[in-house]
Amino acid sequence: MLIIDRYLLRQFVQTFLICFLSLTGVFVVFDSFTNLDSFVHAAKGMQLLKLMGAYYAYQSVFFFDRTCSLLVLMSAMFTVAWIQRHHEMTALLAAGISRIRVVAPVIAAAVIIILFSALNREAIMPRFRERLAQRPGDLKGGVAQELSPEIDNDTDVLIAGKAMYPDQQRIERPKFVLPPALVDYGKQLVADNAYYRAPEGNRPGGYLFEGMQEPKNLAKKPSLLLGNRPVLITPRDAPDWLKPDQCFLVSEMTFDYLNDARALRMFASTGELIRSLRNPNFSFRPDIRVQVHSRMVQPLLDLTLFFLGLPLVVSRESRNVFLAIGLCMGVVTLFLLVGLGFQQLGAMQWWFVTPALAAWAPLMLFAPAAVGLSESMWVR
Repeated sequence: MLIIDRYLLRQFVQTFLICFLSLTGVFVVFDSFTNLDSFVHAAKGMQLLKLMGAYYAYQSVFFFDRTCSLLVLMSAMFTVAWIQRHHEMTALLAAGISRIRVVAPVIAAAVIIILFSALNREAIMPRFRERLAQRPGDLKGGVAQELSPEIDNDTDVLIAGKAMYPDQQRIERPKFVLPPALVDYGKQLVADNAYYRAPEGNRPGGYLFEGMQEPKNLAKKPSLLLGNRPVLITPRDAPDWLKPDQCFLVSEMTFDYLNDARALRMFASTGELIRSLRNPNFSFRPDIRVQVHSRMVQPLLDLTLFFLGLPLVVSRESRNVFLAIGLCMGVVTLFLLVGLGFQQLGAMQWWFVTPALAAWAPLMLFAPAAVGLSESMWVR
């Protein structure tokens, strides 16, 4: 490795680390002051700093994933603009070295970081998914959270309730609306509490209702079937594990999904997302399909963004570092807006935008432009 290669590589790595630590510090300071009350309530005595340190250590992993492509581009553009500002690029070009050869170590470092970012999404973040999905208000435990109504696509039951408690996998004041095929005893199930129970032995997974209020006298009635399988199991047919004031609703919709469906999309690996589509509750959701395709195309999108921004500095004679950063922000803003726009259209399945097209369309739009701009770096 030549001296100039080591020099550029050191400059790039230093800039990347400074930018990452600076942005992370701003995020931690702003978020910690916003949620300081939640941390104080969750901490005990002198454990406040330890609690906050552990929380933001995990959040920094997610923050790296969100900002990696931006930081790579900014670091590369700043590095090139810096050597142009000090006339080092001019000296290298005068020595007969092409622009692409000059920035080769920067490109290699950017590719390595982008690949590490993909590894972070597929291996590191899924491992700490529960920690990453936590909010400051969840640290204390036993805190009620809002329950967004969800439809179990396998049984068409609308799952709703007053609140949910993730640590107990409990729904307070559950109010499940039953489909027409299950309204023999009433249109809804209302109870004091409902607990999710995972499949065990011959018993399927679902929700155990305690303190039944509606329907009345359910303990004396037979279970309700959907097709040939029991869906609403009553104490009459399961006296060995159901009390008179209980009933059991079979459901493929796990409590983890109710707790935070967003966490599945953001922190699960691509393999887990693909396997989740086998669940009827996920197979009908286009946003999950968009996420699967987005995971596959994300490294290519990061490289495309990199080669959109880098030539703007490499091929320019201007040595203004701030102008380079301004160009970087403009390119990133346009790129992100187009990507987010297509993802929203794919999640809504608007018109002709399928989940696959929503994920791949930004690459099809910007990749030709990146290739065209990169040709300027081959010119001496």
